[in-house]
Amino acid sequence: MNIKEQLENIEETTLAPYASKSAQSLGRTLHGDERDEFRTTFQRDRDRILYSKAFKGLQYKTQVFLITEGDFYRTRLTHTLEVSQHARTLARALRLNEDLCEAIAYAHDLGHAPLGHMGEATLNELMKKDGGFEHNLQSLRIVDLLEKPYKAYDGLNLCFETREGIARHTTIYDFPTIPEEFTKYPSPTLETQIVNIADPLAYCAHDLEDALNAGYLSMKDILDMRNPLVDRVLNKCREYYPGFAGADTIIQARLLVRTLIEETNIMVIEQTLKNLRHLKIKTLQDVRKEKFPVVTAPKRDWENFNKLKKFLFENVYKRPQVSIMNEKGRLIISRMFYHLEENPNMLPGAFKFRYGQATDKKARRRIITDYLSGMTDRYAMDLYQMMFEPYEKVMFGFRE
Repeated sequence: MNIKEQLENIEETTLAPYASKSAQSLGRTLHGDERDEFRTTFQRDRDRILYSKAFKGLQYKTQVFLITEGDFYRTRLTHTLEVSQHARTLARALRLNEDLCEAIAYAHDLGHAPLGHMGEATLNELMKKDGGFEHNLQSLRIVDLLEKPYKAYDGLNLCFETREGIARHTTIYDFPTIPEEFTKYPSPTLETQIVNIADPLAYCAHDLEDALNAGYLSMKDILDMRNPLVDRVLNKCREYYPGFAGADTIIQARLLVRTLIEETNIMVIEQTLKNLRHLKIKTLQDVRKEKFPVVTAPKRDWENFNKLKKFLFENVYKRPQVSIMNEKGRLIISRMFYHLEENPNMLPGAFKFRYGQATDKKARRRIITDYLSGMTDRYAMDLYQMMFEPYEKVMFGFRE
């Protein structure tokens, strides 16, 4: 028995019967299974995503505040790591597959355009007549096609369950059109559902902390919100941390967010355990037959959590400073898109080759979208300068 088989046996004996087991994976449905004696299928997927070019680029992609605004605000990479941590916490408590959760979490934002949500919105508008742009489906496109680390095939050749988790990543803001390949089951795995709920848990908490640290919100704003969930968290802060009320804003923000993370994770774990018992979930097949998510939070708590997200949207994301950042992103992306469409010789080698092989305008516009969406914020801003500023040097700044 090799190490992989030993790990599969550990999964079989320690994970819940409704968990996704590596040995029972539907396999690598794109290019066939591959030999590995030391890692399970889901571990190998996680590693392939971790070492991908797209994953490394997340460190220079905006979450809310442009990376040029400061070194300590969240980026897409830090957000991804926090989603992964939430997901692993939930998976471990529910005896689900942490490796699969981690793989899906690492991949869930690979397809995001640079310059925040406005980058995605701008590309979606530009491509409206040609299939649009949606970052979850772009994440799937990246792992299936655009990453090219292997000679034998394009993409990372991930297993079905990881790809399903990417394709069926749904939140209040994410409703991708699910490819037919992944519609054979009414519901995805519990591991996919965990990442779906870990995503908003993570970004709501860290956006709150970043907004407090940036001075966009004050603790008085939080107190005046009168949100029962937030009030419960504040009461726990006062109970757990003597001196909380008199601490400076940075310490208060850290303790508030730490306690909010703990409280939201606990409420999801407890409600999901109730759901599993109520629905009499015994197997993975039982999970897949359900029409609604099994991994949830209590209804009233989730309503209050959504009110917190709405509060952040109104008081942080709509602030003039953030609007200016967003407008910069819209201008940069749209102007470069049209310029590249008129001057495709500006595309770097690999994209220029694909552009030349494209048979119609729709395919050529998709290639430009692939190029722009794969940029980091820094590269997009540098390229914009090189394209449109007469005195900006280009000899050594352009990346082939």
